Amino acid sequence: MNLAIWTICGLATAGVIARPFNWPEAVWALAGAAMLLITGLLPWRDAAQAVGKGSDVYLFLTGMMLLAETARREGLFDWAAAYAVAHANGSPRRLFALIYGVGVVITVFLSNDATAVVLTPAVYAATRKAKVDPLPYLFACALIANAASFVLPISNPANLVLYGGHTPPLGRWLTSFGLPALLAIGATYAILIRVERDRLRGRCASPADLPALTTGGRAALSGIALAAVTLTVVCAFDIRLGLPTCLLGLATAAVVLMRNRESPVALLRGVSWAVLPLVAGLFVLVAALDRTGLATALAAMLRSGEQASLADTAAGAGAVLAVVTNLMNNLPAGLIAGTMVDQAHPPRVVVDMLLIGVDLGPNLSITGSLATILWLTAIRREGENVGFWRFLKLGAVIMPPSLALAIGARLLTG
Repeated sequence: MNLAIWTICGLATAGVIARPFNWPEAVWALAGAAMLLITGLLPWRDAAQAVGKGSDVYLFLTGMMLLAETARREGLFDWAAAYAVAHANGSPRRLFALIYGVGVVITVFLSNDATAVVLTPAVYAATRKAKVDPLPYLFACALIANAASFVLPISNPANLVLYGGHTPPLGRWLTSFGLPALLAIGATYAILIRVERDRLRGRCASPADLPALTTGGRAALSGIALAAVTLTVVCAFDIRLGLPTCLLGLATAAVVLMRNRESPVALLRGVSWAVLPLVAGLFVLVAALDRTGLATALAAMLRSGEQASLADTAAGAGAVLAVVTNLMNNLPAGLIAGTMVDQAHPPRVVVDMLLIGVDLGPNLSITGSLATILWLTAIRREGENVGFWRFLKLGAVIMPPSLALAIGARLLTG
């Protein structure tokens, strides 16, 4: 039975990563889940419970996708990218720094998926206007989407997955991850700009004037700002993030639609709803893997390692999970790690290291996170493409030192 479960889950995960026949990731996750149910390898009741565990994640993603799609439709991200071009003063390096900064802000307050899906096309358009090679700037979108994804709990859905939807209070979060995230963001920037230095030389074109932000765009910006403040407060009071995020997304979309006197149909069609069944399917796959005793075995190994050396075990767990995310994507890896944490009840530093691995590890390859896969899809629509090996060569230079700095900084904070 265990072999059959592993085979089905392995094939489903491979489908999510490779997308054979260009079928959406959700199709493969749901196909694997359905096969587990049809063959009786996973009881229907266990599958329903697994899907139910993701309720807070679904609400969070729904709110973030509504915010992001509303902002995209109103041209907010295009305006931000044009702003960066206008203020680059003809310098490709300054343009790179501005785009990188915009990516940090969007990732921190709107999640890494928003950076991959919404900012990437805007950055491509901006680089076309600036008449520069777009790839260094597109790489910045992909890498910052993961490097900045643990600044706040809301910066990455995988954060909610690892902590079971109930993240630590904001004060404790910032104490644990503030310095590691700052170092990861800084190291990623420094190495990337060094690697791409030849393509960032010369001059870039500057637009004559900055396009005005529409009324709807200003409303979307206000909604995002309100969401950022509200969710920061919610984090501070240790409240689940899903429902507040969903309500804020609905409210912002409703205000903009009413201002424009538009039907919600077009906006709703623009939202990537397939992400929700994808996550639900991954929850089911992980529930099946749990029946094989995987999480129990990993929890036992973790407890054994803690007795020998807590610091080494914590650092090692984070590093190993960072690599594993690239073999099976960070969402299922985070789900398995979360189940292991529920069973082992490790010290806080171990859980924190696991989160750093889940969030930062995907910068190694294009298979590491949903955000990177979405980024790859976005650049292909623009006529660009980055192969697995090309990204891996860049990721192998950037991810390990960034991960080492983040892990070392977390150990120093105690």
